[in-house]
Amino acid sequence: MLTGHHLIAGQWVAGDATFLSSPASGPALSFAVGTPAHVDAAVQGAEAAFASFSALTRDQRAAFLDRIADEIEARGAEITAIGTSETGLPAARLEGERGRTTGQLRLFAAHIRKGDYLDRRHDPALPDRQPAPRPEIRMMQRPIGPVAVFGASNFPLAFSTAGGDTASALAAGCPVVVKGHSAHPGTGEIVAQAIDAAIKALGLHPGVFSLVQGGKRDVGEALVQHPLIKAVGFTGSLGGGRALFDLCARRPEPIPFFGELGSVNPMFLMPAALAARGAALAAGWAGSLTMGAGQFCTNPGIAVVIDGPDAQAFIAAAKEAVGKVGAQTMLTDGIAEAYRAGRDRIAGSAGVRAVLTSVCDLRQATPYLFEVSGDDWLVNHALGEEVFGPLGLILRVRDFAQMQAVASHLEGQLTCTLHVDPADYPQARLLMPVLERKAGRVLANGFPTGVEVVDAQVHGGPYPASTNFGATSVGTLSIRRWLRPVAYQNLPAELLPADL
Repeated sequence: MLTGHHLIAGQWVAGDATFLSSPASGPALSFAVGTPAHVDAAVQGAEAAFASFSALTRDQRAAFLDRIADEIEARGAEITAIGTSETGLPAARLEGERGRTTGQLRLFAAHIRKGDYLDRRHDPALPDRQPAPRPEIRMMQRPIGPVAVFGASNFPLAFSTAGGDTASALAAGCPVVVKGHSAHPGTGEIVAQAIDAAIKALGLHPGVFSLVQGGKRDVGEALVQHPLIKAVGFTGSLGGGRALFDLCARRPEPIPFFGELGSVNPMFLMPAALAARGAALAAGWAGSLTMGAGQFCTNPGIAVVIDGPDAQAFIAAAKEAVGKVGAQTMLTDGIAEAYRAGRDRIAGSAGVRAVLTSVCDLRQATPYLFEVSGDDWLVNHALGEEVFGPLGLILRVRDFAQMQAVASHLEGQLTCTLHVDPADYPQARLLMPVLERKAGRVLANGFPTGVEVVDAQVHGGPYPASTNFGATSVGTLSIRRWLRPVAYQNLPAELLPADL
């Protein structure tokens, strides 16, 4: 049963004000509005929990992650029902996302049991070394303290209350305070109930996890500026993320802000591949571009082709494939409005020609295709900015040299994709050093929509794809964001952490 309250250090807390959800279907529900006072109580609870939680054995923390996964699965039907109502996402998508959420919790549990993430190192003492002896030094990664997490609009489960940021921080030994997203507060509360049940079942400190719902900008600002918060995880817009990033940097004690802020995820269609299978590439692009109304951070919004008959055929095939996609419900009214604004920005840019237009209003999204020359794209920075939704832009470049110029002018990306056949390898090899500097993940002959949760995954990239190019928000490496190295010199064994 939904309470409509915040979960603050084990207590379900009401607020003086409430807000109504804005569901895609079904009745609107009332939820408490968060305040800076709620944030302070939650963060104080997290700090109180840090000593005991960070001191748990790896097996104990792993058992906690596994138990959260069990509790989420036990509430599966309830999560799907409220999630479909709030977001308009189909049940199958939410069930798949729930599986991803519980799967990454269990993946992190297995990973920390192995202990490799601790990066333990040992340099033994050399008492007889000349001209001076060397001390014994051991090193290990240690949790940094309470972590703030902002729920994402487009993933109500996998990037929200118990999503990757929360799961990886808990795996590292850091208590978490989540600022819930107002697009899906009911889904967030049920997941918080699952985490709360796991805390109580294992007898952990209740401050290990808190959820603060709703609230205006002052709530988010209070969270990232709280002196007890030691790092922030964020998935969302470039404008909102950059504002929070700047606040973190301006604190008396600056802290890391791990923000995933967006990407156009360009695809480079090499000549031999385009000639051999242009129609199939167009169909695959259409499916990836419009999947989930294009509301994926890895949505491939730009296709780069060398102009000529094969490019013309690709554009015609893409128009046909995308034109078969009907209207889809977007996650929020605000996202739908921003999509239409992005469409108008692209359509009104110099040199842009409409390939496929449609009509969308209210919370519905229909796909659009545009094309532009490489010359016009290179002089218009706005054409390289993300449009969050099913909109594609085709860049017709003069030759391979201009394709290289486009790659060099890209901002940081989550992904870059090469569609290549063996005959394209010499040119593709020339692009690879550029693409490696631009993206966190480089793909060949596939589509970037969908991010595997595995050890080798990187979901991040140079700014503005993310605010920390050395981090990932997906995969087991994401745990390292919430750790810092500590060296122990000549410490007796009795004083060392158990893992050393």
